[in-house]
Amino acid sequence: MTTFDFDLFVVGGGSAGVRAARMAGQRGARVALAEAGAMGGTCVNVGCIPKKLYSYAAGYANSFKEAQGYGWSAGEPVFDWERLKAQRAREIGRLNGVYTELLVKAGVQLISGWAVLVDAHTVAVGGRHYTARAILVATGGQPSVPQIPGAEHVISSDAIFDLTPFPRRLLVVGGGYIACEFASIFQGMGAQVTQLYRGRQVLRGFDDEVRDFIAVQMREHGVDLRLQADVAAISRQAQGLQVQLLDGSMVEADAVLYATGRVPKVLGLGLEVLGLEQRRDGAIVVNEHYQTSVPSIYAVGDVTARLQLTPVALAEAMVVVDQLFGPAPGQAPRSLSYELIPTAVFTHPNIATVGWTEAQARERCERVRIYRVDFKPLRHTLSGSRERTLMKLVVDDASDRVVGLHMVGADAGDIVQGFAVAMKAGATKAVFDSTIGIHPTAAEEFVTMRDISRF
Repeated sequence: MTTFDFDLFVVGGGSAGVRAARMAGQRGARVALAEAGAMGGTCVNVGCIPKKLYSYAAGYANSFKEAQGYGWSAGEPVFDWERLKAQRAREIGRLNGVYTELLVKAGVQLISGWAVLVDAHTVAVGGRHYTARAILVATGGQPSVPQIPGAEHVISSDAIFDLTPFPRRLLVVGGGYIACEFASIFQGMGAQVTQLYRGRQVLRGFDDEVRDFIAVQMREHGVDLRLQADVAAISRQAQGLQVQLLDGSMVEADAVLYATGRVPKVLGLGLEVLGLEQRRDGAIVVNEHYQTSVPSIYAVGDVTARLQLTPVALAEAMVVVDQLFGPAPGQAPRSLSYELIPTAVFTHPNIATVGWTEAQARERCERVRIYRVDFKPLRHTLSGSRERTLMKLVVDDASDRVVGLHMVGADAGDIVQGFAVAMKAGATKAVFDSTIGIHPTAAEEFVTMRDISRF
């Protein structure tokens, strides 16, 4: 019988890797985890957490202005970029420590360094070899920046948090959620933001009505959003960066952020030697059990490029742990459905959505009913802000089931999370209608929409 050093060797200390290692360790497995960078991966260090902290920071600018409508008077607020960066770094450092402590308490052996897969059961880190019954690859993703003339002047979202000095003129290239979020964030913090997207509308894949609505709102907030526009070349001049667009026009900026997508972080892992099946973009191909083409090797999270969301990566990790070491006492083995996964975009205002877009519903249902409201929130009746809120329900007419729920507005993520539970349970429009709303809130609109906007 073959004896291994570990029952599970996890490659990558991001959200998925930490969760898998910790839970496996708590179930008595011998576990090792290798990480070359800071513990916590993209989400903790250069993703969800610092981005949300910066989004909060940006939101205060509007709050100071809006407070005047409620009788508050104060001096002109001053934003301290260096102080925000220091505060963020302190909090991220604390979280790095928390992740490390959780792993140590679970009995996980932490190995610092870049791991390379040697064979189906062997991993090399820093010249030393380790064997394991199962290997889990959870290395996540990394920003992808296209090669254009002057690409050396470009920064990615990984570097945006520590820019020095604060970019008074920021050019954001891209139309996905990362690009839209940072355009909103830096505009809120006082930068003059220009955003370029080569497509017809930002946030491809979201409901078309949501896309059009947020584009209007971002412009209302001050973002110079230019669609069907792209960069030809970038050069450094005395006054900063000069960006030539494909249409011949010029944009001057202090920094250029490229947020044009992320790719699986697989280079240097040794996957080719093992013959591990990958897609053209490098993503590791897995089956429904997250096994790769090498049965003893598993992969979860962004490295598989299925759905690049931290909660999804965490859920995938738990499925693998249950399969390898059995479920927790009293629980059935977990599985994961990719239907009805809620998500949020922290633009200003926020977006949150769960279920199908209107276009998807029309493809899958014989007939749909659309309910939608577009209104000025109560808060802004006195604040002076022109920000509006959009809320929308997509209903399958045959079953009356709510198959899509979308919101653009303050606290959208917090509101939609609760409705995602109802939709997961199969709630119908009749159930929504019979639910009493909390008044006065924006959330109550989801249970008070009675008039059909269109079929």
